[in-house]
Amino acid sequence: PKDAVKALKKKLSKNCNHKEIRLTLSLLDMCIENCGPRFQSLVVKKDFCKDKLVKLLNPRYNLPIDMQEKILTFIMTWARGFQGMVDVSEVKEVYLELLKKGVEFPSPDTSRGGPKTSSQPSTKSSPSSANSAKRSLLPLPTGPTLLLTPEQIGKLYSELDMAKMNVRVMSSILKENVPGSENPDDMNLLQKLYKTCRMMQERIMELLVTVENEDVIVELIQVNEDLNNVLLGHER
Repeated sequence: PKDAVKALKKKLSKNCNHKEIRLTLSLLDMCIENCGPRFQSLVVKKDFCKDKLVKLLNPRYNLPIDMQEKILTFIMTWARGFQGMVDVSEVKEVYLELLKKGVEFPSPDTSRGGPKTSSQPSTKSSPSSANSAKRSLLPLPTGPTLLLTPEQIGKLYSELDMAKMNVRVMSSILKENVPGSENPDDMNLLQKLYKTCRMMQERIMELLVTVENEDVIVELIQVNEDLNNVLLGHER
């Protein structure tokens, strides 16, 4: 595994040959699918996932969008964990750093290329245009890490269910209204939902970097991705 990862690093390091990068990413995908924890535990370290993979997202490499999204899909999927004893704390930290910067990850709509679930790319990676308005999903103390009580978790899940409902309503309005002939009532509701969802997303981003609960983090990540998609649809 060490030799394999060393070879992959060499192919990805400061490489501007898109064909070589594409083939290397495909090989990495196959290795993740077919190799065990000894290999997987090496690619989720920062010196690989951040210093080699994420660095390729730098504009100077000018990677095609589908290749950028493949890299983001790797990071997102690995951060959710592997079956077996693989420490994903470092790749999870990289993932949360990217989320905090406003990077939009591909939507998880197809299962392949990862330890549990992966994604076929569907959205472009770009900085979020979130405003500075903030609304607490849950009145929680701030600090470097946050251990939630069962009551707080229940309250948070209730708020996230509300966020999911808002996403469904926004999606429905966006599908039913054609630009140029919108229903005024629908548009008024859409604007209110947009503001609410933006504020909810900002609070989710805060929780993602402080909460110490695997199940809650997975739920927060999923709701954040749903919010990203519907907000992007609204902006388009």
